[in-house]
Amino acid sequence: MNGINENLGFLREKAGKLSRNPGVYLMKDKNGKIIYIGKAKALKSRVSNYFNNIAAHGAKVFKLISLIHDFDFIVTGSELDALVLEAGLIKQHYPKYNIKLKDSTGYNYIKVSGGEFPRISYALQTDDKEAKYIGPYASGFNIRQTVDETCRIFALPSCSKKFPQEFGKARPCLNYQIKRCMGVCRGKITKDEYNYIIKSALDYIKKGSKESVKILTAEMEKAAADLDFERAAKLRDRINAIVKTETGQKIQTSKVTDYDIVATALDAELAAVTVIKYRGGRLYDKENFFLGDEYEIKQLLSDFLMEFYSAENAEIPAEIYTEEEPEDKELLESYFAEKRGKRVSIVVPKRGEGLMQVVLAKNNAREYLSLKVGRSVKTLGALEELAKILGLQKPPLYIEAYDISNIGETIKAGGMVVYKNGKPLRANYRKFTIKEVIGLDDYACMKEVLRRRFTRYSDKGDDLAFAAFPDLILLDGGKGHVSAVREVLDGLGLEVKLFGMVKDDRHRTRAITSDGGEIQIAANKQVFGLITKIQDEVHRFSLSFSRAAHKKKSYELELTKVAGIGDKKAAAILKHFKTKQAIKEADAEELAQVAKIKPEKANELKLFIEENL
Repeated sequence: MNGINENLGFLREKAGKLSRNPGVYLMKDKNGKIIYIGKAKALKSRVSNYFNNIAAHGAKVFKLISLIHDFDFIVTGSELDALVLEAGLIKQHYPKYNIKLKDSTGYNYIKVSGGEFPRISYALQTDDKEAKYIGPYASGFNIRQTVDETCRIFALPSCSKKFPQEFGKARPCLNYQIKRCMGVCRGKITKDEYNYIIKSALDYIKKGSKESVKILTAEMEKAAADLDFERAAKLRDRINAIVKTETGQKIQTSKVTDYDIVATALDAELAAVTVIKYRGGRLYDKENFFLGDEYEIKQLLSDFLMEFYSAENAEIPAEIYTEEEPEDKELLESYFAEKRGKRVSIVVPKRGEGLMQVVLAKNNAREYLSLKVGRSVKTLGALEELAKILGLQKPPLYIEAYDISNIGETIKAGGMVVYKNGKPLRANYRKFTIKEVIGLDDYACMKEVLRRRFTRYSDKGDDLAFAAFPDLILLDGGKGHVSAVREVLDGLGLEVKLFGMVKDDRHRTRAITSDGGEIQIAANKQVFGLITKIQDEVHRFSLSFSRAAHKKKSYELELTKVAGIGDKKAAAILKHFKTKQAIKEADAEELAQVAKIKPEKANELKLFIEENL
């Protein structure tokens, strides 16, 4: 392992001299450039961990270690001080291996135009001096939705007519006929009445649907008490429109506090994070981010939350919901509370509406990531859930699966299939003819196949299928198969995640097994579907190979019925011509040359093939 970094001995010795105080460490390359900044509860333990047991690290950390030439450190008075200092230094130096959040969407605003009859619209610029703007917001999609929804609820005009200049100059458009517009163009709505409606619409945007319904209900009841039934009816219709929108679009929640949902989607080499914001009981905004490296989920969440909410203009809500508890949860809560001036809680919901919203945010992140990596949301979800069930640090990009197929005691074959990014990579499928095992012994056959496969890996030959190292190995078999193969891998000094695929009495996938007990997967449809496909595919592949071998062996035995044609000559004929049809089409001269027999014997063989095969 020392080969990955010539300076490893120096780095280990220097790390061993650090104190156990909290602080910040700065990793530098050979040019003295800072490439990573981290925080530590105990500097000695955290920094030493980088340079000890290197094989246990993921690809990202492994690459980082290979580039570290030296490191610096700053001791702090507390963990919270280290957290704050780390965030400031990251913003100052922008290290390559720290999370960077790039705003790829630009800024978005809600525009309220000037004049006697203002309009509410979506805008990217704030160049109209007579207008007022609400924002900025990161998500243009959600701002467009908000503007469209508001204009529909309050029946605001969306045409290009100018008021009051064009009052009564044309018949009202279709929107008025279908009650999507109040028909300002008729000239029957006063300036004060119109501006009151605009004020109500802006209250709806700023305060949320629950508060708007509460205000409008009070006004409706007052209008009814004043016997102004026409106004009360209009307010009633507006309230009904808000309630209908909430029910249809499911943007309403039962919580009245402000909160964010933060969820991730992981690929083997890429991560996406979605932040969905709720304000005043309604969906308010959504932002998506790509993180171009692999991350362990708890560290990813911790780093992301600190970067996202430590921005100068960051809006920190009362609650932040996450799918898992991030590293430094208590420190983050303390820092955010100090920055916000009020308590902030990071919550991992286990049931109810909160859990449903985390799942919704996670689905958004998967959709976003699927567009980037060119894979379906279903596949991404299955690999991510599989990693979680099996305790893997990241979704398995490269999966190898093995099965043994026997026909009697003479035909024994092994099959290896490969799944990359959740899809079969057929170019890397490989077949194994069992050469060492005598009799029927599935465990011994599986051990032979895996030993030959990873011996080829160690040889670093030109076969791409054997040159790749899998993130996960699946065996068609139970605990016994796993234990047998584990012995082989340990003997070769290889660390790779290994599990068995267990079938029931009807040969259907039932569970995943390790050296310990079984892991039930039937309840997780995505994982169950993926494992079933892999198990069925490796069984099909190995069985087809053994059947082909059986047919070949049977054909060889048929040829040996001709006097003078033994096993070696029959095998030579099959090896040369490859197919039964090619043998039938061969003339006696070709058969004589391949089998190295006399012309008379070749004629006899040709006649036998024509009459019997």
